[in-house]
Amino acid sequence: MKPSPSTVRPQVCHASPTGYVPALAGIARRTMGVGVHTLLTEFKLAKGAVVPCHSHPQEQTGYLVSGHLRFLIAGVEHVAHAGDSWTIPGGVEHSANVLEDSVAIEVFSPVRDDYRS
Repeated sequence: MKPSPSTVRPQVCHASPTGYVPALAGIARRTMGVGVHTLLTEFKLAKGAVVPCHSHPQEQTGYLVSGHLRFLIAGVEHVAHAGDSWTIPGGVEHSANVLEDSVAIEVFSPVRDDYRS
């Protein structure tokens, strides 16, 4: 069930080494906040991990906290270093190769139901 503005409460997510779930081989994710329209997720990515080509209806905006990634977004290669950010429109195919251990923060809108927990 999609929350309404009246059912969403303010949230604070504290830093913690727990709460991560496996996403793919070498990649763990932790949902940090869920609002009416957005979902905030932290990813820990191990060097050599691969996010295979995929798409989803959600817009995806990310910030690379640390590390080094190579993206293929709509057939165009992009390299990201710590401090870089990206936005991928919903429905656009994308993939990523993790070039060194990395941490990324991403926002999805609308909310990804599969990332709620």
